[in-house]
Amino acid sequence: MPHEVIMPALGMAQDTGKIVSWLKSAGDAVKAGDALFEVETDKATMEVESPADGYLTDVQADAGADVPVGNVIALVSDTAEDSGSAAQAPVDAGGSDDASLPDGKAVIMPALGMAQDTGVIVAWHKGLGDAVAAGDILFEVETDKATMEVEAGTDGFVAALLAEADEAAPVGDTIAIISPEKPANPVQRSIADGGAAKPAATPDPAPKAKGEPKSSPKKAPKAQAFTSADGRILASPKARRLALEQGLDLNRLVEAGHPQPFHVADIEVLSTMPAQTAGQTAAPPRRLTADLPTDGSCAFTEWATENTDLQDANAILAGLAAASLGRDTAIIAVESFEQSRAYTVPAGPFSAITKAEDDSAPDLILRDLRLSRVSTVDLGEEDAPVLTLTRTNSGLTITLECAGHHLAASAAVTLLSEFAGRMEQPLRHLL
Repeated sequence: MPHEVIMPALGMAQDTGKIVSWLKSAGDAVKAGDALFEVETDKATMEVESPADGYLTDVQADAGADVPVGNVIALVSDTAEDSGSAAQAPVDAGGSDDASLPDGKAVIMPALGMAQDTGVIVAWHKGLGDAVAAGDILFEVETDKATMEVEAGTDGFVAALLAEADEAAPVGDTIAIISPEKPANPVQRSIADGGAAKPAATPDPAPKAKGEPKSSPKKAPKAQAFTSADGRILASPKARRLALEQGLDLNRLVEAGHPQPFHVADIEVLSTMPAQTAGQTAAPPRRLTADLPTDGSCAFTEWATENTDLQDANAILAGLAAASLGRDTAIIAVESFEQSRAYTVPAGPFSAITKAEDDSAPDLILRDLRLSRVSTVDLGEEDAPVLTLTRTNSGLTITLECAGHHLAASAAVTLLSEFAGRMEQPLRHLL
């Protein structure tokens, strides 16, 4: 089945991209990751890679052409012959009846990768009519590889929202409009109902007849705070970083009943909350240690690299740490002597572990100092919980450090206990 090569969006204010040059010719054999062409916008020039192995076919645009974001410009096919299936009409900006949309700057669904056709809107951070600045977070988008916060890209007011949370929008489609003036009739649409406009404001009720009893207003239900089963506080990487930089405790949002996961807008709320009294002390940083008489991981890693396809010792460490964290999937960063490598670790065998994207925010940092002279660490909290390995005379010391809002006390104890057990007896990971 052919794989589409689309014009990527390098920014929210980008409508088109110019093909600077083709680095491969039609009919050439290509590998996944090979650079196919260079694309230029007003802000950047980048190489676009092939999404799969195959042959470059059905090239739809020459060097120097401006192509709308999201348009298919070539295929990577199983054979070198053109299929004729890549022709594509210009992308429709946001659905039917465009004449009914307010004037303003279009916000498109960005492409986070070449193999991405759609993006799922996780949540809108701004509502209809809200004032926004160019750097404000407008929404969160999720693909099969990443979740990212998308900025408004321009100052103004939210005049139209053309998709709802949890809906998948095609890459390059207009999903919002930001107008320079506050809109008189903002538009709300849903992809599920074909883009039909929804009323943005409730019409005034008809006058009541005399003697008709007045209905008492119903209070909106209070949002329920959600906490993960393992005691973690759920928050985006940027929200965690801002909270740490500003010395804010995410536990206060939990106690106040704010629903999780927390985002940048919640950090703004947290920063304006009244100062804590003496009886409302923020959760202190956590530091726990475990001493092991023996380090069984070295012999296990040596055996695995000699007798199996597992050749990356750091990936094995990441697998042991992720299993101790108890999640379906976790990003584990393994550090050693100023070198760091992140891994995506799903629940299951070591063979399922893959290298994570370079900019992936880790759920856990594993710092391996066993080959150094450092014997004790007390470095304080970081952006994610940190497990540090240090040598003792005959065994191993494991230190867990994290902020109070990273892990509940019980979750921290469980993480360290589980990881210590796996480092002492790695075979338990296989049971």
